[in-house]
Amino acid sequence: MLANKDLIIYNSLTSQKEKFTSINNKMVGMYVCGPTVYNTVHLGNCRTFISFDLIFRYLKHLGWKVRYVRNITDVGHLEDESQEDKISKRAAIEKLEPMEIVQKYTNDFRNVLNKFNLLSPNIEPTATGHIIEQIEMIEKIIENGYAYVKNGSVYFDLKAFTSNYTYGKLSNRNLDDLINESRKLQGSKEKKSPQDFALWKKATNSHIMKWKSPWGDGFPGWHIECSAMSHKYLGKRFDIHGGGIDLKFPHHDCEIAQSESAYGENPANYWIHTNMLTLNGKKMSKSTGNSVFPNEIFEGKNDIFSKSFSPMILKFFMYQAHYRNTLDLSNNALLSCEKAFAKIIQLNKDLQNLKVSETSELNAQSWINDCYSALNDDFNSPKLIACFFELIKSINMVKSGTSKLDVKNKDLLLKYFKIFSEDILGLDLNDNQNNQSEIVDLLLEIREKERENKNFETSDYIRNRLNSLGINIEDS
Repeated sequence: MLANKDLIIYNSLTSQKEKFTSINNKMVGMYVCGPTVYNTVHLGNCRTFISFDLIFRYLKHLGWKVRYVRNITDVGHLEDESQEDKISKRAAIEKLEPMEIVQKYTNDFRNVLNKFNLLSPNIEPTATGHIIEQIEMIEKIIENGYAYVKNGSVYFDLKAFTSNYTYGKLSNRNLDDLINESRKLQGSKEKKSPQDFALWKKATNSHIMKWKSPWGDGFPGWHIECSAMSHKYLGKRFDIHGGGIDLKFPHHDCEIAQSESAYGENPANYWIHTNMLTLNGKKMSKSTGNSVFPNEIFEGKNDIFSKSFSPMILKFFMYQAHYRNTLDLSNNALLSCEKAFAKIIQLNKDLQNLKVSETSELNAQSWINDCYSALNDDFNSPKLIACFFELIKSINMVKSGTSKLDVKNKDLLLKYFKIFSEDILGLDLNDNQNNQSEIVDLLLEIREKERENKNFETSDYIRNRLNSLGINIEDS
């Protein structure tokens, strides 16, 4: 195995790759921003959590004890400077209590991630469960002179903060740019400056989700929860803070500002951001109809994809691009990925059934080193998958008799292919849904031949049976 010291991570804070060194020897603290549970989890969010599952798994594999904290935002995600957050707004639409919305979409979130075979975080704290910690941190920020109270609300004073610290370390935004942008927006009249953001908002009498505070009944702003919870479970300074690239600004920049104003230091040594997932070359948007939820793909209940695709195929597809690169989802891309994943499943079977020779021309250790080199290069999953396909070529040569493999090298390949594919990537190589897909393809092939032979009764029967299973067949 390659040494832990070889692990290189791209740090968004410095915009460069750096050798990973943990603060506490063999322990790693990692905080990842979780979902705001007001709707079904977005595919783009799924990509983020799939990427950090790989990171979590690989760090554990290298021998670190990892404390992985991923929050649930169940209050405080303000859409603007109104009194309404995303959860309250959704509750009004669905005519449910806000906490019913929270429970409904928290369950949905966990169910979807389970289908992707993601490991659970060590701690999954909720914003509503840490109101006291958020209030305490706000009090500390006020005490240090970086926040002010106005009519029962508390705002972060960016002008005061930037007199001693730099704001916008991740997004590279400066205060002047923020002021210019803020002028275009309708800001709260309570603020000293339009770019100041809410740490605590005063609640109206009709607002359901509210708590007592030193400033009156209200609820926390969006950014303060992650600062308070990461501090509680990982300390003032920890190793890794992650999330989607859309959180760089304002959320993560605000987190850094809050931690520096309260405790005098940036909360994390390494900031990791996953890039966007697009659909048919365009940004996903519900308003334009260019959007699809995970379960709609799994069940084939959408107008975008020609058939259903299993969670493993979608997960494997996401691993075919580096987490820092944009990735475009399309029907053709998933169809190609389905075929590629079938080859990986076949590789697993071939490795188990290969006949061995007394000598070996295939060097397993060299292949293993290539796999570690891929993962140590900023968790490069496309490079790792490329290693899998190189192995397929080598194994096919052994199968054809043009190359040899002995017992020792076969055992090494079996062991480490399982480690890389199942333990680290979290792939289920006994993917029954993928097998079902191959059966469906076979039935479609048989049906087409029946149509060509004018056996319409049989072809219609196959079509109707597939339609009843949610697989829609339309004849041209």
